[in-house]
Amino acid sequence: MSKTRTTTKKAKKSPGKTPLPRVVAWEITKRCNLACSHCRASASAEAAPGELSTADGIKLLKSLRAAGSPIVILTGGEPLLREDVFELARAGKNLGLYMALATNGNLVNDDVAVKIAKSGIQRVAVSIDGVTSETHDKIRGTQGSFSAAIKAASIFRKHEMPFQINTSVTRYNEGELQSMCGLVEALGAEAWHIFMVVPMGRAVGISGDLVNSARYNEIIQWLADKAFTTSIEIKPTCAPQYYRIIRQNTNANNGAPPKGRMTATRGCLAGQGFAFISATGNVQPCGYFPVVAGNLRKHTFNQIWRSSALFQQLRDPAKYKGRCGRCEFFAMCGGCRARALATSGHFLNDDLYCSYIPRADA
Repeated sequence: MSKTRTTTKKAKKSPGKTPLPRVVAWEITKRCNLACSHCRASASAEAAPGELSTADGIKLLKSLRAAGSPIVILTGGEPLLREDVFELARAGKNLGLYMALATNGNLVNDDVAVKIAKSGIQRVAVSIDGVTSETHDKIRGTQGSFSAAIKAASIFRKHEMPFQINTSVTRYNEGELQSMCGLVEALGAEAWHIFMVVPMGRAVGISGDLVNSARYNEIIQWLADKAFTTSIEIKPTCAPQYYRIIRQNTNANNGAPPKGRMTATRGCLAGQGFAFISATGNVQPCGYFPVVAGNLRKHTFNQIWRSSALFQQLRDPAKYKGRCGRCEFFAMCGGCRARALATSGHFLNDDLYCSYIPRADA
């Protein structure tokens, strides 16, 4: 056992060159027109005090361009409630950034879809959390939000705007996931991104309604199997073990890859290739990870990304503890750092929802 453990540790890479940011989600406002039970932002009808101004936002986009030109997701709250959302999108496009938008769909009509396309946004994510209005509207806290989201998807399809469907999983809708996959395909979406909710924000208040670890592992196993039979991209968030299972499934299929496109080479990208920027300029490893690496009013994004002690810890394999620290799949998984923080109190501890036993412990 000790020999295997030593070999596993030697296989890990020490911190080296700072990775480039691949995706940055910018919460351009905390304002929202819904009241979702699982909202990590605890969004409300009012903007947060001190939200970044238009000038601040353009300065931020320039710093992202200088940091490595990541994909930039304009999110919220509901980003379409911010009056300068299209100005910000155009500014990003003119800088050469790939701009995306995440919306609940309730403000989308033909005119808005045209503005989205003209602003330079290249993909839109629409949140749909069930296959019926009863399920979706209950989770989203607003009657009629399901029909509005379905209509938004159809409008984007009509205008040939590439879009994906985002689904946040709780006990209210986990039984509908198979039907959800069919709905995503029927709507003509390019991708289905599944968020395995971490108790953060308002989701803390419904922690008893989140799926348990056993069900979590069943779901990501099912998603990994589904990736080999569907043509759409399937990408779970806060479920990095999915990529371990994909690797194991690929090996079991004689090296045949999934049919759906794979958009990440590593499970948890928090601080590794992904960062989250709050409405007030706080930079975090991800939206479910409420630890601040720095604020954009004091430092540039590049300074925070490269020099933050928090990000440097996340990039050092030697810092990781427990099974995650010994796992031979560490490089492709890494465990969910947000869930480790939420369930154990420290982001470098085990991801307690993982059921895998490393070879070093076998």
